[in-house]
Amino acid sequence: MNQFKQMFMVQLKLTFREKQSWFWGIFFPIILMVIFMSIFSGRNDNEFSANVAIVNESSNPSSTMLLEQIKQIPIFEFENEEPISRVDAEKLVKEQEVDAAIVLPESVEASSLQLVVNKEDEQGVTAQALSGMLNQFVQQANLTAAGVTPTYELQIESISSGNAELQYTDFLLTGMIALSIAQGGMFGMVGLVEMGRKGLIKRLRMTPANMNYFGLSDMIMRVLFSIVQIVLLSLIGVFIFGANLFINFPSLIVVFILGTLSFTAIGYFVSSFSKTTEAYMGVANILNFLMMFLSGVFFPIETMPEWIQPISNVLPLTYFVEGLRESMVYETSVLSANLWMGIGIIVLWGVCTFVLGSFLYKRKSIVAVR
Repeated sequence: MNQFKQMFMVQLKLTFREKQSWFWGIFFPIILMVIFMSIFSGRNDNEFSANVAIVNESSNPSSTMLLEQIKQIPIFEFENEEPISRVDAEKLVKEQEVDAAIVLPESVEASSLQLVVNKEDEQGVTAQALSGMLNQFVQQANLTAAGVTPTYELQIESISSGNAELQYTDFLLTGMIALSIAQGGMFGMVGLVEMGRKGLIKRLRMTPANMNYFGLSDMIMRVLFSIVQIVLLSLIGVFIFGANLFINFPSLIVVFILGTLSFTAIGYFVSSFSKTTEAYMGVANILNFLMMFLSGVFFPIETMPEWIQPISNVLPLTYFVEGLRESMVYETSVLSANLWMGIGIIVLWGVCTFVLGSFLYKRKSIVAVR
């Protein structure tokens, strides 16, 4: 126990000296989370509104009827109480003072309702939403004009295994926690590179010290470091940004421990073939940024291009993010088959990288002896 205690104190001191680990594991995720949550916190899709201008240059019974119906749509905010000319409306659209202009039919015989949007915003969310809503409005107007009563209507209801309506802050918080733990593991092994470069590991092997204790103390230190990460980020997300957490503790403990150890194994593997700190940080940064943007940390994987999704589906962070969301937001039981499928992929990454890292370290040791 005395030897393990000494080893643990060494790992503790090394961890406090690793400025890169503290930055990538704690400060960088906090900065990202504050930026994204400041932008998206409080966002509610039900509060969508659009500022529009109405053009009705040749008032007629058809245009008057459509105008009255359009004014009943609650999401529309009108730039002017009364219709304006098309020239003025196009000027407002070009200068982006309104989201769009709606041009009403110029005569009773005319059958077109025009939506004018800025070319730069044509593919934007607001323009697409306006197009869809006006298309639905036109279909409803056609049915009314034909005297047809709609038989069916679509009602949308969202449900969740959580206890409240989920928000983007809940989604982002769990993603940032997973990212910070992953970064702590991948960047946390940089100390091994320096120890190897200075010959400290070789000297340690020549002492009576038990190397198993050295590895065990390092693993425990990484778990404690990850506990700091998950607690700190959770407190910031809940008390500053109002995120909601509905935790299933057995599931969280399993996902947390296995995920932390697996990403530590990935960092161990990177350190096994890195000859300098710069080389280690270069490889770790590539892995970090690849997984950061392709693993569903900030946005759902389903919204990504189809050709990118297969890449996301093989990355360990994808399943770690999903595991933490399942256990911290959806209260998924530890007996869930889907949860364990994701955990299995994370563990597979951890075992494979640890075995490869151990092989490379052993090979280095044999070469050094020769």
